[in-house]
Amino acid sequence: MAAKILVVDDSATDRFTIKNMLDGYEVLTACDGLEALREMDAHVDIDLAILDLHMPNMDGFQLLDIMKSDDRYKKIRVIILTGYDEMDNEIGGLKMGAVDFIRKPLNMEALKIRIDIHMELIRAQRLLEQKLYESGLTFDAIFQQAPVGIAISYNDQPADLGCDICSVNAMFEQITGRCKEELLKLG
Repeated sequence: MAAKILVVDDSATDRFTIKNMLDGYEVLTACDGLEALREMDAHVDIDLAILDLHMPNMDGFQLLDIMKSDDRYKKIRVIILTGYDEMDNEIGGLKMGAVDFIRKPLNMEALKIRIDIHMELIRAQRLLEQKLYESGLTFDAIFQQAPVGIAISYNDQPADLGCDICSVNAMFEQITGRCKEELLKLG
């Protein structure tokens, strides 16, 4: 499945040019922040957004603010488009969560290279997350099936029952004659 990129710009020419340059990717477009939100809601698997800061209805800063505060959008990497004389906007966009910026007028070769770099970073991050998940499954299986009692605690005080700071395998419960809940109360 091709990576999905959302291009948000009020310039139809820029949207068209960027979309045509990004062959190999699935590219969605939006003319302002409001349309971008609709696209992000309709396509929850967007990987990257290329976001102009100056747009009608909802500008790039307003959209970045929403994306930063809403868990549904936090995994979307954002590259902002700024003018050459907009250093404050560039800094502000980066502080709001954008991962990169491109200066207008657009240099298509530089934009393509940056997008390819970010897409490779996204692929590497997903691979690491998958390996971490698999390692966690392996650890849990070994931990629960170990023929010795194991308890892992990060606190020596009695804990709340819903707390995840203590793990006890079945063999440890059997050896001590106490269930995990009793052991948590003891600290």
